[in-house]
Amino acid sequence: MPAFAYTGLSKSGKAVKGIESADNVAALKQNLKRMGIFLTAVSETHQNLPTAGAGGREVDLSAIFDRISQKLVSRNTRLLATLLCAGVTLPEALQALTDQVESRRFKGVLGDIANKVNEGSSLADAIARYPDVFLPLYINMVRAGEASGSLETVLLRIADFMDQQEELRGKVTSAMIYPIIMTVLSGGIVMMLMINVVPQITAMFDGMSAKLPWNTEFLIWISNLLAKWWILFLAGGFGLVWLFRRWRKTESGRATGDTILLKIPVVGDLARKLAIARFARTLSTMLASGVQLLQALDIVRSLLGNFVLEKVVGTARENIREGEGIAPALKRSGEFPSLVTHMIAVGERSGQLEQMLIDVANAYDREVNIALTRMTATLEPLMIVLMGGSVGFIVFSIMQPIMMLNEMAGQQ
Repeated sequence: MPAFAYTGLSKSGKAVKGIESADNVAALKQNLKRMGIFLTAVSETHQNLPTAGAGGREVDLSAIFDRISQKLVSRNTRLLATLLCAGVTLPEALQALTDQVESRRFKGVLGDIANKVNEGSSLADAIARYPDVFLPLYINMVRAGEASGSLETVLLRIADFMDQQEELRGKVTSAMIYPIIMTVLSGGIVMMLMINVVPQITAMFDGMSAKLPWNTEFLIWISNLLAKWWILFLAGGFGLVWLFRRWRKTESGRATGDTILLKIPVVGDLARKLAIARFARTLSTMLASGVQLLQALDIVRSLLGNFVLEKVVGTARENIREGEGIAPALKRSGEFPSLVTHMIAVGERSGQLEQMLIDVANAYDREVNIALTRMTATLEPLMIVLMGGSVGFIVFSIMQPIMMLNEMAGQQ
């Protein structure tokens, strides 16, 4: 995005100047207007935007955290559809959204989109300038809605789809919060015991002539190792996580990791059901909005989040291009359950593919909810047992030699 050096006047009439990034001069003028600055002169510059304390204009730190979430996009999409259904023209509706939105960053995006639409651009072309905010699915559905003259209906369908995806994502996140918190807390407690508490208690065993139990010796060895090299272990852990993330971004890493993920009991089944629900609902929504099948499959493939299933959908897309149906191509892969491929085949034969895909998505959403409930119910006691077992091992390994000393003292 280019940067512009500008001079202007504030609301109080004071001369101001600075450097601001914008897509063009018109967008810069709108941004400054929202900031209460009247532009008087502007020129493009290759200088970097100044940082706070560098003698230039201070950086608005709130903008760093002003992230445009998909929930925000969904809410404003529904408002736009409501305004259009009420008979408000598209430029007026976009301006109304721009005026009421609180996010400064999103306000700038909507303002630029409204300007482009006022200049004669289509809504799809205007939002396509912001691929980080609007997903390819969103852009293509809007383009299909504009072509068919049913933009408000398509926008409502998009908002429903995004809300359903956000709800499903929230359920998965909520189910994983408890195990993550328990893992961090239990790991922190055990590390604190091993580094700070265990060495002080086990110091009394140094003068014992009797041989310590194997579990106590193992505990002392682990404690000394962690107390001496905990920084290296911590750095090594972060390093392994970084290397793993780098490897997962490669094609071979994604292929291997996702193949293993689908084979893990419980977790793999949940990941597959999530991907199938997303596949069915996304494809149904796009087909119902008028997006062509091949284009819809290409977009759906990029949203699955699993390399193995993405490859299956990509192969199915090529087979469909050659005249084959969706169901046979998916069934041949063995990655989609027979129930899914059978329902899709029935939908293709009856001409009700969109409805069948919705039924599949609803069924697998229920399966995901059941799987999440079972997984949470299993993980909670498992985490408690693991944490209790770790602390219990430490306490037992410390108390066992002490009881041995009491027995020896009693025999004397």
